[in-house]
Amino acid sequence: MNTTAQQATSGEKYDVAILGAGMAGGLLGSVLARNGVKVLLIDAGVHPRFAVGESTIPYTSSMTRILAERYQVPEIEPLASFKGIQEKIAPMCGRKQNFGFVHHVEGEPQNPEHINQLVVPEWQRTETHLFRQDVDAYLFNLAVKYGAVPKVATKIADIEVYPEHGVLLRSDKGEEFHASYLVDGSGFRSPVAEKFGLRETPTRARSHSRSMFTHMVGVTPFDDAKAGRAHKKPSPWHHGTLHHVFDGGWLWVIPFDNHEGALSTLCSVGLHLDERKFPAEPGESAQQQFDRFLERFPEIAEQFTGATAVRPWVSTGRLQYSSTQTVGDRYCLTAHAAGFIDALYSRGLTNTMEVVNALAWRLIEASKDGDWSTERFQYIDSLQQGLFDVHDDIVYCSFVAFRDYDLWNAVVRVWESTSILPTVTIDRAYRAFMADPERDPQVFLDLEKRDAPGLPAPVGQDISELLAFARGVCQQVEAGTLEAKAAAAQLFERLQNSAFLPAPFELGNPDNRCFEATPAIIQSAVEWAGTDAAPAHIAQLFGR
Repeated sequence: MNTTAQQATSGEKYDVAILGAGMAGGLLGSVLARNGVKVLLIDAGVHPRFAVGESTIPYTSSMTRILAERYQVPEIEPLASFKGIQEKIAPMCGRKQNFGFVHHVEGEPQNPEHINQLVVPEWQRTETHLFRQDVDAYLFNLAVKYGAVPKVATKIADIEVYPEHGVLLRSDKGEEFHASYLVDGSGFRSPVAEKFGLRETPTRARSHSRSMFTHMVGVTPFDDAKAGRAHKKPSPWHHGTLHHVFDGGWLWVIPFDNHEGALSTLCSVGLHLDERKFPAEPGESAQQQFDRFLERFPEIAEQFTGATAVRPWVSTGRLQYSSTQTVGDRYCLTAHAAGFIDALYSRGLTNTMEVVNALAWRLIEASKDGDWSTERFQYIDSLQQGLFDVHDDIVYCSFVAFRDYDLWNAVVRVWESTSILPTVTIDRAYRAFMADPERDPQVFLDLEKRDAPGLPAPVGQDISELLAFARGVCQQVEAGTLEAKAAAAQLFERLQNSAFLPAPFELGNPDNRCFEATPAIIQSAVEWAGTDAAPAHIAQLFGR
């Protein structure tokens, strides 16, 4: 028996036991172990392994930099850029320079004007399509390098919590593990959620979707397909994450072969469907469902004429689930153990990073002073419930809006507001931290002073109110009491009158379907921030 295995079964008490050694567990384990916390990292499986959640967004990368610098784990920093990942972590990954959306109506030719694109400004940053099996293994190995004790191929069968003493875990093989605190990042089949009956039944999520996904070879770039060649946009579809959207669902296309010198030939493909509009047929395989879908949308099908799945499809029932609480005596649910909405907008990794950032310093302090009280970790529950609700609002509105391009064109601007301004907010905090010779973490603690759960101040309240308005409009559309085009008009009016949205971004302009934050536009935003038109709390984000 090796040394680490002996440690894990010796009865030694750990500060923190982490269930799940995926991205959340690997990140948290690395940060904690690097900062002197005794960590036990438990997983029912082994690495490497297939996983989705492959697309980063600017907020993800900004939070990655914060984790690396705040907790002094320099090996995390390469995750913040495509170049860093290619050179230091996982050369099989792809590059992401845009979020692309192509709107389709079944039975009609795709209208070339009905597209949207948010370009990731290459002069500022480069996002990544993550080949998760390599990235997750890297983080797991990093945690072990810093001293986390691994216990893989170990399924936890029972959990006992003693509020005054800690947690006892028992595996299905009778092994026992002791820790002062338990973090469950294992996923939907969370042992902690099951043990304490934490699943919200039914879920409060308004979104309804099921999914099927795989990796393929031979997928044709949409830029080379007939419909794609007609599109005028700043960045090729193949250079980013492409979303085909239609009434009742959406399809992702995430290439790993989209850059010079690419080693991979893979493309991640996933189909999300509202199960009320696209119910699964009994006995029908995921491949058969996918083929039947392509028959209904021949312009999408052109991408897949020569494509072949290289691994079995994964097929799910309804994706949405939530928890009544994510923090209790001596435990915390996080990542996909806490809840899930939908992969639309790639917020899963972002939420993971944000929770790890807020949870880590609390666990580090608790390991020093012995205060593992529920109160110390209560903010994590507020944060996670807020992140869930924000994501649900925008995904729900999007699925409603897929039925009509005008409404979708408006809702995608609401999403852009939830993406752009929060990223500007945490980027500013990161720059302030790096400019401080003392590296005072107070700037990050200040980010936890939120007026809207799930959204950072000072932009949180404004975005929350915009989301609530969009949700109300879309609920009327879904109920049949408001026409989609009338709803679109109301939303665009609200966007145009939202003073917190920088005027140079033109998010309220229906014709501004492709947004790219060029240096000229950023300079205009800085100049706008110096005028009376900019609210003071927004102006400070763009001030020099």
